[in-house]
Amino acid sequence: MDYIFSDRISALKPSAIREILKATSQSDVIPFAAGNPAPEAFPIDDVKKITADILQKDPITALQYGISEGYTPLRKTVAEYLKNRYGIGSENDDIIITSGAQQVIDLASKVLVNEGDVVISESPSFIGALNTFRSYNGRLAGVDVDSDGMNMEKLENVLKKEKNAKLIYTIPNFQNPAGVTMSWEKRKQLYALAKKYGVLILEDNPYGELRCKGEDIPCIKSIDTDGIVIYSGSFSKILSPGLRVAFTVAPKEIIAKMTVGKQASDVHTPMLNQMIVNEWMTHYDMTGHIEKIRRIYRKKLDLMCGLIDSELGDFVTYVKPEGGLFIWCKLPDSVDMLKFCSVAAENKVAVVPGVAFMMYPEDKTQCIRLNFSTPTDEGIVKGMKILGEVKKQF
Repeated sequence: MDYIFSDRISALKPSAIREILKATSQSDVIPFAAGNPAPEAFPIDDVKKITADILQKDPITALQYGISEGYTPLRKTVAEYLKNRYGIGSENDDIIITSGAQQVIDLASKVLVNEGDVVISESPSFIGALNTFRSYNGRLAGVDVDSDGMNMEKLENVLKKEKNAKLIYTIPNFQNPAGVTMSWEKRKQLYALAKKYGVLILEDNPYGELRCKGEDIPCIKSIDTDGIVIYSGSFSKILSPGLRVAFTVAPKEIIAKMTVGKQASDVHTPMLNQMIVNEWMTHYDMTGHIEKIRRIYRKKLDLMCGLIDSELGDFVTYVKPEGGLFIWCKLPDSVDMLKFCSVAAENKVAVVPGVAFMMYPEDKTQCIRLNFSTPTDEGIVKGMKILGEVKKQF
């Protein structure tokens, strides 16, 4: 039988660079191409105890259907946390609990983006978000990323040109893949431009709690007095990605439509998982655990950056991130970037080619993305020394 796929999915083609990434599934490969939390960052004992307590005391709630907006106690807990921690949330906002932050991007696209509408994004950007926008037949418009975040002059040029822009997608903290953090001045400029041109902002902040150095910068949502910011947060990087629990704070009208969209998708986020997160937030040392994670990643980040300097030297340039999970390294213009990635994979080190994060297939980049959270410290040392040997071939 000949299968005829929808136009939306037919447009999403597998890329040759994915063959390079398949190497990460092999146990003997050092996974610089991954993006998983460090295994030692999971509060395993806490989750074991919480799960047992829930199934002992309230098994029916945990195993029954729930409302699409999310487990009510968790929504209240998250709302209080965001208000106290980030100054986020007004009387005009509401919260929905989602199955991972990826679902926030999907629901926002589903309820706001029509075919042909423009989604403006940092370039490079998170491949999961870009593919979601593509899947709804949105047109992508990329804006270059500087060392302090999205280039605001270029953003305004795009806003002037694209009359049907619906969303500006940004990862302001430790951006994936570039690792940069948007300055406070640029966050205010971004908000002002979105307001001026009547475009919504989708502020994706999965890495915000993973700050290793420097001072916190207020979220864009914290200055949202006009109801134009959709804020996405997640427990994947601080508790567990496997639980698939995330949330979004947005104007009530948008949350209402996202709720309908979620009902047509997965009905609700698993109740047991939501109850685990709520119990962990309210009765365990969440702050202490986040500090533990930061110590782990600070050590790994410093270790990898030191080895980039010693093993690769001036062969690469990069902006040292203040947190997050990734380092974005630029190779010399004379080097075939994809060939470099292929040779690294042949030598059992997997890195991500930068083209995976670009807006269009024809976009060029000399960059690769390195992840420091997933490999062990020993793996970081070994992998960087191997990349130092690979460098000599170029």
